[in-house]
Amino acid sequence: MKHLWEAGHRYYCNESNYFARESCESQYRSFAAFLEAEGNSDMDYNLLFRWDWKEETEEGEPTFNGDVYYRNGKLKLFWMGQRKGLYRWSVVDVCRADEPAVIEFLRPRLEHLMSLWEPLFDERAQAQQKGPAS
Repeated sequence: MKHLWEAGHRYYCNESNYFARESCESQYRSFAAFLEAEGNSDMDYNLLFRWDWKEETEEGEPTFNGDVYYRNGKLKLFWMGQRKGLYRWSVVDVCRADEPAVIEFLRPRLEHLMSLWEPLFDERAQAQQKGPAS
C-alpha cells in the first residue's frame, strides 16, 4: 500500500470558493488540533470528498528530513457542507508519524462517501461475481 504522501491524485482541487467573499479555509498546526476541532463532525453536514497530502515546496522539492515527527507535510481536506451548499477546505500541518491517525480518520468517511453511491456499487459487485460477460 502506498503511503498517503505518495498518492498522486490526477487533478487538483481548487482552494478558493467563487461564491464566498470570505475565506472558506481553516488551518490547524497539528492533526491532534484538527481532530479536537473537527474530528467528530457530522459526516452528512460535512461531507469529506477529497484529501491531498503534500510534502514539497511550490517548486516541487521534497522537504522530508528523515525525522517522522518533523511537520513537513500539509494535509488538505476538502468538504461540502451539504445542508448549506458550502464548499470549504482544511489545511493541517502533519508529519509522517500522523499517518495511522489520518487513515483512521479517513476510512469511515470513505465508507460514508461510498454509501451515497451504494446501489451502483451493489451492481458492480454482482457483475464482478458473475465474471466476464459471455
